[in-house]
Amino acid sequence: MSNNQSNQSLAFCFSGSSPISNKAVNHTVASAYFSAVFSALGLSSNLFALVVLVKAFHQTKSRSRSSFLLFLCGLVVTDFMGLLVTGTIVVSFHVTHFDWMLLDPNCHFCNFMGMSMVFYGLCPLLLGATMAVERFVGINWPFARSANISKSRACYMVFGVWVSAGFISLLPLLGLGSYHIQVPGSWCFLNISHMPLDMAFCLIFSLVGLLSLAVSFVLNTVSVVTLLRVCCGQDSSRRRRDYELEMMVQLILIMVIASICWCPLLIYIMMTVLSAASARPDFVLLCLRMATINQICDPWIYILCQESKLRCLLHKLCFRRASSTSPVSCSGFALPRGTRSWTLGSTSSSVVPY
Repeated sequence: MSNNQSNQSLAFCFSGSSPISNKAVNHTVASAYFSAVFSALGLSSNLFALVVLVKAFHQTKSRSRSSFLLFLCGLVVTDFMGLLVTGTIVVSFHVTHFDWMLLDPNCHFCNFMGMSMVFYGLCPLLLGATMAVERFVGINWPFARSANISKSRACYMVFGVWVSAGFISLLPLLGLGSYHIQVPGSWCFLNISHMPLDMAFCLIFSLVGLLSLAVSFVLNTVSVVTLLRVCCGQDSSRRRRDYELEMMVQLILIMVIASICWCPLLIYIMMTVLSAASARPDFVLLCLRMATINQICDPWIYILCQESKLRCLLHKLCFRRASSTSPVSCSGFALPRGTRSWTLGSTSSSVVPY
């Protein structure tokens, strides 16, 4: 009788959870130092990437390039805020070892962190799909798109992604699903169970993420094939879209890293709720840490692509068969005469003089 009363007195975010204690924490991995270094590295990387993107945005003269940079800035800001919010809570737990039941008896704080985990998890995937759609339309129908896309519309699209992800994260507060404290007690996330409402919310989260990755893969593949035909085909002299190649390389890297980091967690959640198996807390924690790596890797894509010899390498691969009696050097790579040269950190191009 007393056990039933104690279970009923527990708030919903603690009910059904395995006992959480400080002894269950692996101090060699889930320690304050690990979490602090992990968060500091991600925050500094995203801050540096934001500076690089803002500088490139002010220098560019291309409308499509400006729109793409706005999407990237929205992605960087999202990753930065996600690490800041969730990292602060996790580091605070490992430093103070606070008791969730005493600190948050009504689960308000747990709900906030659970919403943050879902929101900042879905936003990069949805933004990646949105950027893939934008590039697909821009490459395949450039003339129909040029008069429609603007900086303000790109901002509205980023805001729309945030609203969509925010609405999904609010579903447990509306009665669809729930957020529960997770092992080792430093974070809250959606409850992976076979209860109908929890199952529905888990499927929504997993399917939205996987569908975003699938859309990105299909549209990016078509866009790359189209660009290769244009840039390396017979009509390459009439249409050399240097900046589009750079944007596509960045977008493909974003998609590949997101797929590697997020697919294990998304697939595991979907398979668990659709089968009779119970969720393994240690494996969920491992998958979550893999997903969090995405927020650290993303900014280095923009940083390295801005600083590397990517443009010169793409020129060398695409135009190596072009006829040229005296190629022009581009930091170690040879460019055919008349192709576009790029200034480091700048998105504007100029024709190399004869």
